[in-house]
Amino acid sequence: MKEKLIEKGLLIVALSALGSLLLIALFIFIEGMPLIVKVGLKDFIASTHWAPTRGSFGILPMILGSLAVTLLALIFGGGLGLAGTMFLAEFAPRWSVRILKPLIELLAGIPSVVYGFMGVVVLVPWIRQTFGGPGFSVLAAGIILGIMILPTVIAISLDALNAVPLSYKEGSLALGATRWQTLYRVQFRAARSGIIASLILAMGRAVGETMAVIMVAGNALLIPTSPLAPVRTLTSNIALEMGYAAGDHQRALFATGVVLFVIIAVLNTIALLTMRERK
Repeated sequence: MKEKLIEKGLLIVALSALGSLLLIALFIFIEGMPLIVKVGLKDFIASTHWAPTRGSFGILPMILGSLAVTLLALIFGGGLGLAGTMFLAEFAPRWSVRILKPLIELLAGIPSVVYGFMGVVVLVPWIRQTFGGPGFSVLAAGIILGIMILPTVIAISLDALNAVPLSYKEGSLALGATRWQTLYRVQFRAARSGIIASLILAMGRAVGETMAVIMVAGNALLIPTSPLAPVRTLTSNIALEMGYAAGDHQRALFATGVVLFVIIAVLNTIALLTMRERK
């Protein structure tokens, strides 16, 4: 009887989490879809003019801004994360891994506003003095987000590499391959689905980040033409305008949330399917 009660309790907890997600999604779609239907999906996502108080609801600059920032974050954070994964998996002493891995994972617990503050104080002035421009830019947001996604990339990629059977490594070394060749050509290929999943989940984290991006991106309603240009992302647009929006303006922000929800849902689904393929 006790086991039955525990089983039912855990089922209720699991269903409550799923129910909460469904209610959130339902609320966002109910509030946002009427505006998309009114304006038209094509005009909503393909127009470049955002002036909701005048009846213009084009979010293309924010979509391209989110993609630009996310892509730069993935290049910076993904590359650095995979390099760190290689070092921890193969070349770092075992005692240092026990210290470095928890420290890297601790980065995930630091509030995003702290990253944003460090970006404003250190990174933005450095970009302004080194490359010119206002400093608040795609480059600044991409670097900050790249640092923020490091724990996701390293933790999942390292677990994927550690799951590769030891016989793969031993067989490669026995055939005369170097440690680097074994890591790159054998272990990484065997763990590629987990590594790809880590990058996709990191993209989801970067697309959905708000506070740090608001502080360093510049928040200009322009299509970014260079890494040094200021930009506004989908999440920044919602956070900046929701406090005073009303009527169609508010519904347009919920519609922006619908687009963001769909993007992140697609990324997470791809990541789950990729990880399931690994298993």
